[in-house]
Amino acid sequence: MMSDVMTAGLGEFDHAGDDNVVPFQVEGLDVRGRAVQLGPMLDAILERHKYPAPVARLLSEAVVLTVLLGTSLKFEGKFIVQTQSDGPVDLLVADFAAPDAVRAYARFDEERLAEAVANGRTEPQELLGAGVLAFTIDQGAHMQPYQGIVPLAGESLERIAETYFRQSEQIPTAVRLSAAELIDRDEDGKPRHGWRAGGLIAQFLPEAPERMRLPDLPGGDGDEEGHQLAEDDHWTEARAMVETIDADELTDPNVTAERLLFRLFHERGVRVYDAHTVYDKCSCSRDKIGGVLAGLSEEEIQESLEDDLISVTCQFCSTTYRFSAEEVRNMGE
Repeated sequence: MMSDVMTAGLGEFDHAGDDNVVPFQVEGLDVRGRAVQLGPMLDAILERHKYPAPVARLLSEAVVLTVLLGTSLKFEGKFIVQTQSDGPVDLLVADFAAPDAVRAYARFDEERLAEAVANGRTEPQELLGAGVLAFTIDQGAHMQPYQGIVPLAGESLERIAETYFRQSEQIPTAVRLSAAELIDRDEDGKPRHGWRAGGLIAQFLPEAPERMRLPDLPGGDGDEEGHQLAEDDHWTEARAMVETIDADELTDPNVTAERLLFRLFHERGVRVYDAHTVYDKCSCSRDKIGGVLAGLSEEEIQESLEDDLISVTCQFCSTTYRFSAEEVRNMGE
């Protein structure tokens, strides 16, 4: 089902609201994409670990990027965004398990993070440092995972994602990501803290493949006959529109995804499709953890015991699973 935002007034179409990814299409510009605002779902993920604000903001952007890309999957599987780097925040992991489950985790060095904050070095590229960003598509046990890797080249996550799609997938792509820490008061006047984040991805997907060839692709300054390539006018226009998005628009609950899309593309005609709800939902389970422990040797079982139990805590959802030594031995039989 789709709605034509171009012909409807702002009060005449439904708003998907928080934690719902809104697919859209701008036929006049050959552009397709998705937009989202995350609220309670994201806040639950961050609250579970009490992340410092700079880490929470960075992980929020990774979660937004993951749901924007993961909800495009047409099969049962996982889409994973992961960074590994040498900065104060040396690991970010966010994964989307089709059709709707999101989980995320960040690892950081407290001393190095405190030093970075004290020195005002809290931009994403400063917190991450040098390393790689990996996009992984896992279609299950009987399929080979696909992984694309791009260097963390001193840029924001949104710029790195654009580089990946431009170079590896050869799809002209514009990405905007933003996260905000909100402090207000509840019904009783008590201070209330929360996180919001939002994002938008727009991709140039014309019917004629040759129109996707842009001069900023590696080796793409000319065609086979040496003629200079020019960027397609439609994509130039669409990208310029996306660049006008203010970070606050992506997190403001009063500027819904549909309102933002109307502002950007109403002159060209933008259609929105049924929203895709995402949830804070971990894929860990007692059976899965037990399957891992089943491979332990007797020596490893003894070394892992504490108060006669082996305890394993999921780094994503913080759920702790406890097993007796006898349970683990039986699993291995």
